Amino acid sequence: MTQSPGVIVAIVASVSAVVAVTGVVLGLIFREKKPKKTLIDNDTKISLRVVDRNFITHDTIRLKLGLPTADHVLGLPVGNHVYFSAKVNGNLVVRPYTPISLDTQKGYADFVIKVYKANVNPRYPNGGVMSQYVANVPINGYIDVRGPSGNLEYKGCGLFHIKPDARSAPNPVKVKRVNMVCGGSGITPMFQLLSYILDSKNDATQIAMVFANVSDKDIILRDELEILKDKYPNHFRLWYTVSDPPEHWSYSTGYINEKMLQEHIYPSSEDTLTLLCGPPPMIELACLPSLNKLNYPRSLIYVF
Repeated sequence: MTQSPGVIVAIVASVSAVVAVTGVVLGLIFREKKPKKTLIDNDTKISLRVVDRNFITHDTIRLKLGLPTADHVLGLPVGNHVYFSAKVNGNLVVRPYTPISLDTQKGYADFVIKVYKANVNPRYPNGGVMSQYVANVPINGYIDVRGPSGNLEYKGCGLFHIKPDARSAPNPVKVKRVNMVCGGSGITPMFQLLSYILDSKNDATQIAMVFANVSDKDIILRDELEILKDKYPNHFRLWYTVSDPPEHWSYSTGYINEKMLQEHIYPSSEDTLTLLCGPPPMIELACLPSLNKLNYPRSLIYVF
């Protein structure tokens, strides 16, 4: 039996409607939900549970903080940091820390923290108040965290947004190469950025790092850095220097200097940003003077 044109049109319309509805339903089912963010703003404290803590060097801990649910991420832009706060001996203590885990990680965030113990350095007889506190918070105890905070944010593919100060609007800085010069626990903001760039398939930004420490035993995250160096040889150059080298040490010895930077980081150019993080004497007395002698513009140097 031959169908009339009106019936055929009705059938086609019905089929189209079913297909459209099915597409919408499938889209809703398979569309990836945006993860819930833990951090609210720089003024709102969130209490996070200490899930695990262990020493990874003789004076450095890896701290795992649980997020509110297994579906939460920390909610920290790459390049930003958070603040830990606590009442210690009746005084409010606040310190900035950067997680080494990326914001794709759900359920918890990892921090690496150097513990400055009392009666070790005569210049600081009390040691680090916050780092000692964090090292002694019991498992399943809580640490107050707030953020995000920071004047540098990495947007991807060589684009940084950098604020001259906390109240200013960010300036876009687009580069092809990034130098990372760090000392001691100054590796932590570098490591998060390094991991993000290297793990991003479409990011061709090249990175050169010089990492200074007292001895080879003080090198934080050395295994992780070596893995990244071997995995991305065309995108990541890594160099160490230590003041107290072991026997058969194949890297540099002593403080960061002009010659060391000239040999192991990318030269000054309008496409190169140099990031610094470490003890103030290292930054002020070694890094900045050496970079100045090598004609690196201050506008393309950022100190965490």
